[in-house]
Amino acid sequence: MGKSRLEAFSDGVLAIIITIMVLEMKVPIGTDLAALKPILPVFLSYLLSFVYIGIYWNNHHHMLHTVRQVTGTILWANLHLLFWLSLFPFVTGWVGHNHLAPAPMALYGVVLLLAALAYFQLQRAIIRSQGTDSLLAKAVGRDVKGKLSSILYASAVLLAYLSPWCSAALYIIVALMWLIPDRRIEKVLMTGERA
Repeated sequence: MGKSRLEAFSDGVLAIIITIMVLEMKVPIGTDLAALKPILPVFLSYLLSFVYIGIYWNNHHHMLHTVRQVTGTILWANLHLLFWLSLFPFVTGWVGHNHLAPAPMALYGVVLLLAALAYFQLQRAIIRSQGTDSLLAKAVGRDVKGKLSSILYASAVLLAYLSPWCSAALYIIVALMWLIPDRRIEKVLMTGERA
């Protein structure tokens, strides 16, 4: 299978995930701005999840640029990642409708953590397939940011029962860490193309 088919399938799934999440925001009854107040928590949870899906889409896109050949292991690792991402609409809706309650906040973090681990597995599958001297292996190096993200997600899950606000703050911090463009893969691709 060519990587373009894998990219197209993944892009389609991510587009559907975003569509499902936005459908959670029901049109309010009323014509003044006060009518929007009840859906504010749903909107904020949607906004955070939209940012996360955007981060995954962007990094997935860059990562697949390093792939020369798609293997069965890469296909299954990609599906594993898409499975966890497909749960975003559910946990996003649950958090938004329950105003940062502990159990929804904890489950949100569990899904974020498992998506991060699935992304790491996909990364490892690509590196195993392409070799330890591959462009992706050079780009990610020790992947400190990825490992730190997983630690923060796990911490946020535990904090959800003590302080859902602190848990939410950690989710936002990780999103902000990844919003700053990660140029590692782009740099390696640029230097690899010139060589």
